[in-house]
Amino acid sequence: MLGPPTVTGPVTAVPRVRRDKELRSALILRIFAVERFLRALLFAGLAIGVWRFSVSKLSVEQAYNRELPAVRTLLRQLGFNVNHNKLLGLIQHAFTLNSRTLVLLALGAAAYAVLEVVEGIGLWLLKRWGEYFAMVVTSIFLPYEIYDLTAKVTVLRLLAFLVNLALVVYLVVTKRLFGVRGGKKAYEAMLRSESILQNEINALAAERSAAAGAEAPAANPAADGTAARDTTPATDGAAKSTPARDANTAAVSADGSASAGASAPAKAPPADDHRS
Repeated sequence: MLGPPTVTGPVTAVPRVRRDKELRSALILRIFAVERFLRALLFAGLAIGVWRFSVSKLSVEQAYNRELPAVRTLLRQLGFNVNHNKLLGLIQHAFTLNSRTLVLLALGAAAYAVLEVVEGIGLWLLKRWGEYFAMVVTSIFLPYEIYDLTAKVTVLRLLAFLVNLALVVYLVVTKRLFGVRGGKKAYEAMLRSESILQNEINALAAERSAAAGAEAPAANPAADGTAARDTTPATDGAAKSTPARDANTAAVSADGSASAGASAPAKAPPADDHRS
């Protein structure tokens, strides 16, 4: 990163740098977010179209009836069966709906578009609430999609179902939602263990602990040296006094022996009993 720092604070408050599995997870979630944004645009356009149709249904119907022969001719030339065309049948069925029903359909499509926008924002920003929101909203529509597939299997329906099912399974398993695989605490612990910054913080803490452990033995010899200096003079004095006492004792012993020798009378040699 170039330039001066923009914020300051403790090391523990630094944002976590994503890497490896977390980067891949962020990419996958943002792919799902883009798909949600595309759905939101589709349903927003549908809501606007239905609402405008409800407002001017009569004029649209007149225009449709006026252009229908040309449309039928074009479809026949393209090889479509006009009498059993689903698009034309859907349009003709829409003309039979009243304005209130059309407004409700427009509101429903708009509400679904808003849900998809919120879901996409949460996934794009990689927020925990976005993961829960996407999982819950997507799960709600899975039963309807299954029912749709039982009625008729189409490529579009099958693809939409597989995408939604994959998102739900991915969020629950990898993000550990609703307590799965240890829940939020286990997920955050995994992220901390994979964080380079957290590894550096742990290494720094280990170095400080080792330094503190090395300083403790260094302080103990100093204390032992002080105690030795305090007790050495007395020991030396006792050692010095011991030879002195030994010398005095030796001197006293010698004097005693000498005095004893001086005080004892000399014994005369035995008299010679033989006379010459």
